[in-house]
Amino acid sequence: MAPRKHRLSYYFKNLEHLYVHWPFCPYKCNFCDFVAIASHESFMQQYHESLCKEIQDFKDLYDAQAPLKTLYIGGGTPSTYPLPLILDMFAILKETISFDESTEVTLEVNPGTVEQGALEVWKSIGINRLSIGVQSLKDTVLQGLNRHQTKIDVINLLQKTEPLFENVSVDFIVGLPGVSAEEWKAMILQAMTWPIKHISVYFLMVHEKTPLYFKIKQKSVVLPPDDEIVDLYYWTVDVLEQHGFHRYELSNFAKKGFESKHNTAYWERKGYKGFGLGACSFNGQYRFQNNKNLRNYFQAVLDKNDLIHDVEEITPAQISMEKIMLGLRQAQGINIADVIQDFSLPQQQHFKERADWLEAKGFVRQEAGRLFLTPQGFILENEVAVNLFPE
Repeated sequence: MAPRKHRLSYYFKNLEHLYVHWPFCPYKCNFCDFVAIASHESFMQQYHESLCKEIQDFKDLYDAQAPLKTLYIGGGTPSTYPLPLILDMFAILKETISFDESTEVTLEVNPGTVEQGALEVWKSIGINRLSIGVQSLKDTVLQGLNRHQTKIDVINLLQKTEPLFENVSVDFIVGLPGVSAEEWKAMILQAMTWPIKHISVYFLMVHEKTPLYFKIKQKSVVLPPDDEIVDLYYWTVDVLEQHGFHRYELSNFAKKGFESKHNTAYWERKGYKGFGLGACSFNGQYRFQNNKNLRNYFQAVLDKNDLIHDVEEITPAQISMEKIMLGLRQAQGINIADVIQDFSLPQQQHFKERADWLEAKGFVRQEAGRLFLTPQGFILENEVAVNLFPE
């Protein structure tokens, strides 16, 4: 357990990045492993009040030396945040935290959950970036994942966002069961006609104890072969590049100037503060997580008790490994001198020898003191990082 001064005050200085968690979902997808609560709408008002109180209580610990760079509202399904409540929450946020016009403010949105007038309200309170969870355009696949949206919902939402939001991102998952290679390619080509600036392409992650995990275990669901998924990823990278979406991170592609500032802060290990149920915070040395039990969260806020449920102190070895793994995911690669500065001489020698070996194999390239993954290496990022890290 970290000292209380670290848990409550030290890491709130010079805050530039903020995360707010809205855990409620109208349904829970079969692959979801997030802190999300389905069919608990009756708790929304109480959660909102607790969230706002957590934000207000933070004011005494916040030292505003510069405006916030990014705010990300994730979930759950934040597009279900009732409009009067999200207006209230933003008013309290702006009383507590310093914003300006350059602050990137992102809201996660699920198609089929956007009420009449919501887009206009979101725009009016300062939200300037939408991240839309498309995942697939095949209705039967979405139904099989317990995702209650349709292709028509996606198209209608994008048509409505175009006049209001320039900075729109969409998410896809490659490797979903029931999506053929031809269907995937047709979907990506259709997306190239949409009014969007950013695309995230995630590999399907099967988490233990999720409905999808059990269906795969029972063989009622069969995943596509790994080779096919890898080929589709490479095909997608090429097509997106041809249409002006450059890959700036393993799973993220953007038109120039529309890279996600918030996610980049995560990959660059910048500090951030999280509000809400199960929300995480980070100061470079410690990771903190709020209580993940809804009733316990309510009670802790009410009693003004410590909301932090879990604290992890990051060791020097973990910091080095994170710099390697998170840096390699990005197109800008890693600064070799920065990564190895805390290594012993034998460890530095190991790193340099492995880097040369990986370069000879075609997985990385070295240039001007930086190390980058090659197109071949991107798909093996984890293995490359492990190879580089001293034993």
